[in-house]
Amino acid sequence: MEKEIRKESLNSDVIDKINDFFSSKGLESYPFKIGWYNEVVDENFKFPYKEDTLAVVIISTPSMFEAGLLPYILREECPGGGDMLDNYLKGEFAKIQEIFPQHDIEAIHDFELHPSHRPKVLVQTAGHVAGAAYYYQRKDVQPDPWGEETKIFGVSVHPKFGGWFALRGVLIFKDLQCPDLPKKAPDDIVPTHELRKELLERFNFRWQDWTYRDIILVEGKYSEHQKLYFETPPKDRPQLIQKLKRELK
Repeated sequence: MEKEIRKESLNSDVIDKINDFFSSKGLESYPFKIGWYNEVVDENFKFPYKEDTLAVVIISTPSMFEAGLLPYILREECPGGGDMLDNYLKGEFAKIQEIFPQHDIEAIHDFELHPSHRPKVLVQTAGHVAGAAYYYQRKDVQPDPWGEETKIFGVSVHPKFGGWFALRGVLIFKDLQCPDLPKKAPDDIVPTHELRKELLERFNFRWQDWTYRDIILVEGKYSEHQKLYFETPPKDRPQLIQKLKRELK
């Protein structure tokens, strides 16, 4: 039996509880309405829920590695199958479902795909409509300096951490309506044509040198251990994890 759909006023403690749970783990949460997301995505990406349905996008900050992931991968009882980062975040999302057993929650991770290989959620768009991070795209650089033959992917920039963060997924409270939720525009912190061009070129053509992440002055960056972890291909991470266990335990 489906849970009853309810409307929640802004004094609801749902959002506060989510913030409290994630903040100690180096994760941030930003609420948004499904309608805001559906307004800006193609038909294939729209969610079949009412426009006031509450959703929350989750991002990882630079402190997530030491505050959450590293303790997880150092525990001997951690499961061995799959990528440890994915396993860790699946577990944290599942805990939200345990905190709110009375609600019908759909958890979608950034790495999840439909059988057609289409992403289940466009996390950069979700982050933008939630006001978490500005999603800079080709259309934000006008006149276009690249030409039709050049493929340019967009990139999100966080107002505190620049590119030193990641959008990890969304939680959809399918039975909760939030008509009073105020919409906050993301901070446009890369405002000039030249700087946006530089950002997108760094991201598309030199992403491995990390410099696109420093397009603004940031309040925090990945530690050396964290950079090493993310630089390591997932297939090689088990060996890295064993090395970290020997060095850090």
